Amino acid sequence: MLYLSIDQHRKQLTINIRNEQGDVLVRRQVSTQWDKVREFFTDLRRQSQEIGGFMAILEVCGFNDWLITMLREFGFQEIVLVHPTKRATKKTDYRDASALGELLWVNRQRIRETKPVQNLKRVNLPSKTDAENRQLTAVRQRVTSLRTRTLNKIQKILLKHNLQQDCPTKGLQTKKARAWLRELSLDAIDRLELDQLLEQWELWNKQLQTLDEKITERLQEHEAAQVVISMPGVSAYSSLALGSRIGDIKRFPRPGSLANYWGLTPRCRNSGQSTDRLGSISKEGSAQARFILGQLVLHVLKFDEVIRSWYQRIKKRRGSRIARVAVMRRLATIIWHMVKHKETYIVGGTPRHRSQTAAAVGV
Repeated sequence: MLYLSIDQHRKQLTINIRNEQGDVLVRRQVSTQWDKVREFFTDLRRQSQEIGGFMAILEVCGFNDWLITMLREFGFQEIVLVHPTKRATKKTDYRDASALGELLWVNRQRIRETKPVQNLKRVNLPSKTDAENRQLTAVRQRVTSLRTRTLNKIQKILLKHNLQQDCPTKGLQTKKARAWLRELSLDAIDRLELDQLLEQWELWNKQLQTLDEKITERLQEHEAAQVVISMPGVSAYSSLALGSRIGDIKRFPRPGSLANYWGLTPRCRNSGQSTDRLGSISKEGSAQARFILGQLVLHVLKFDEVIRSWYQRIKKRRGSRIARVAVMRRLATIIWHMVKHKETYIVGGTPRHRSQTAAAVGV
C-alpha cells in the first residue's frame, strides 16, 4: 500500500507519497484545475490497482469537501482528516506534506484498526445528511445574527435623536412599531439609512421563515433531534443543530465523552507536586453547540428543580459563570443518555437518579 499526504491550498495541492517502507516516492505540486487534478488521481488509481491501494491524509480546512469527494470517487481505502498541528518555525508546503505523510506512515497500523493515535486529532466525517443539517442550522444562526445587527443599528438611530421613548410599544418587533418607524420624521440621510435597515429587517424575517420551515421538515427525519427536542426550551432549530453535531452516538463510549467533544471539560496542567490544576474549559469542538447549550441553561433551570438546586450550590461556592458552565456540561451528559437509550427528557431525572440525588444531599 502507498501513503498519500496532501497539503491543500486554493490553487495547488502539495503531494507527498510514501511506500510501505516509508521511503518518499513522489514530492510535487498539482494544480487544482479540474483537468489536471483529475489526471493526477487517474494515474494514482492505475498504480493502486497493482500495489493494493492508497491511504490519504490531509488537514481540515474550509474547502475540503470537493477533494474528499474526489478521493472517494477514485477509490481511496482510507481518508484521514486531521486538525492542524502547531505552526512550525520553518514552514513550507513541502515540509507540511512530508510531516503529514510521516505521521500517516508511522501510525498506519493503528489507523487501520481505528485505534486512537497520540498527538493526532482525527476529524470524524459526518454523514451527508448530518453535513447538510449542520450547514442549514449554521445558516440559520448567521441570519439571526444579521437580523440582530440590523435591529441594533435601528436602535442606534433612535438613540441618536432620543426617539426610543416615543415608540408606541415596548419593543421594536411589533407591527405597530414597524409602522411607526416607516413614518418617523428624520433628516434625509438618517431617513435613507432607516429605510434600508427596514428593508434588510424584512429580508431577514423572510429568510428565517424559509429556514425554519426547512428545519422543521428535516427534523422529522432525524432520530437524535427528535429525542433532543423533548428538553425544556428546545426548538426545532436547537434540536437539529445539536442532533446533527452528535452523529453516531456509539463513538462516544461514556457520557463525559460528548461533553469533552463539545469543549465543555476543563483543561489540566498536572505536573510534579501540583496534582489539581484545572483550568478553563477547552472550547474545542462545535462553538454553535456550546452557544445553544448556554441558552438552554435558563430554560432548564426554570423547569427542573433538581438541576436548579444543584446549580445554586455550585453558584454559592464558585460563582454564577462557573455554575452555568457546569450545567452546560451536565446537559451534554443528559443528552448522551437520551440519545443512547432513546429516551425523552424527564424533569428531575429518572426515579432511580432522583433517589440517589436525594440521598446525596441528605433529603
